[in-house]
Amino acid sequence: MGARGPAGPVDKGLEHVVMGESRITLVEGETGGLSYRGYSIEELVRHASYEAVVHLLLRGAPPSPSELHDLEAGLRAHRTLPPEAAAVLASVPRGLPPLEALRTLISSLGDGRTFGYPPTIDEGIALVAQVPVLLAGYVRRNQGLEPLEPPADIGHVALYLYLLTGRRPDPAQVRALESYFILLADHGMNASTFALRVVLSTQSDLLSGATAALAALKGPLHGGAPSKVSDMLDSVGAAENAERWVAAALARKERLMGFGHRAYKTEDPRARVLKQVARACAAPERLRLAEAVEAAAVAALERSKPGLRLYTNVEFYGAVVLEAAGLPRELFTPTFAVARTAGWAAHALEQAADNRLIRPEVAYLGDPPGRPWPAGAARTA
Repeated sequence: MGARGPAGPVDKGLEHVVMGESRITLVEGETGGLSYRGYSIEELVRHASYEAVVHLLLRGAPPSPSELHDLEAGLRAHRTLPPEAAAVLASVPRGLPPLEALRTLISSLGDGRTFGYPPTIDEGIALVAQVPVLLAGYVRRNQGLEPLEPPADIGHVALYLYLLTGRRPDPAQVRALESYFILLADHGMNASTFALRVVLSTQSDLLSGATAALAALKGPLHGGAPSKVSDMLDSVGAAENAERWVAAALARKERLMGFGHRAYKTEDPRARVLKQVARACAAPERLRLAEAVEAAAVAALERSKPGLRLYTNVEFYGAVVLEAAGLPRELFTPTFAVARTAGWAAHALEQAADNRLIRPEVAYLGDPPGRPWPAGAARTA
C-alpha cells in the first residue's frame, strides 16, 4: 500500500531537509570545512581559548579583552552549584555510567524558576560552567572521594581536569584538551542539537533542551563511540599488525570505528586538526599505531567500498587525544558533552530568537481509515 499523508517525497533521516536558518556553524561536507561564525576551526585552535569560543558562539563575535574577562568571570561565578543540584549530586546512586548520571544531574540544575523561556546568555554561561562540575563531582563520588571545590584561578578546561584528579594539570594536557573542546564546541544541526532545538521550539527551557540533547548524544551513532576507537587500537596491538587486522575485520563485516561521517564526503576537518594535536601530545607508539591503522583502513575501505570516501572522523584521533589528556574511556563521551554545551546554549538562544514549533509530517503507511470496530473486540479493560 502506498504512503498516505502530505504530498512530497519521504526523506528518511531528514538528510536532505532544510528545517531552518542559522548563523552559528557552517559544515562544508563536500570540501571538509568547518567554521563557527565565519572563523575556521583551524584558526580558532591556533588563536582562541575555549572561553573565547564560548563568547563567539553565544554573542556572535570574538571578545575584546574586557569582554573575555567578563565571560571568564561569569564562568567562575557559576562554578558553585545551586544547593538543589548539590543535593542531587550527593544522592545519585554510585555505580552508574557517568553519562547516565550526568543526564540526571543536568536536569537538577533548574527548579522551574532559575531557567525559563526564553533562554538567556547568562543561563548559557551557567550551563557551560556547571556541567563539568557536576560530571567531575559524580566521578569522584564513584571513587569514594569528596567532590572538590572549584578554584578561582584556573581556566575552564584546566578546571575540568583538576576537578577529576585533584591535581593541577600538566599544561600540555590542558592545551591538547582545549583544542578538543574547541573542535567539539558545535557542529551545526547534528542529532543532539536538533533534539535540543525541538524542545526549545515548544517554549521549554534550556535545561530541558540540554537533557534531551545529552540523551541523543548517548547513542553510538552520534557521540557514543570514541572509546570504541581505543578498544580497536588495543585489539590491533602494534603498527605492524594494522593491515592484517583491518583486512580480517572487514572480512568478518565488522565496522571499523572512527571512519566515515554522515556530513563529510572527505576527511572530517576535526580529525585533521586532532591528528596534529595527537602528534604533539600522544605517546609515540600509540601515535604510530593510530597512523598505521588509519592508512590501512582508508586503503582497505576504498578497495572494498569504492566511491564511498570513508575517511577518519572526529572520534578516531579524538580518542588518541583524550587518552593523552589522561581521561579514562568511560569519560570520552561525557567529555564530548562538556565541550558541546557551548553549542547547545548558542542554538537554544538562536531557536528562541525566531521560534516556530518544529512539527514535521510523516507519511502514513497503515490501514485505510473507516474500518469498523470488530464485534468481538473488548470495549473496556
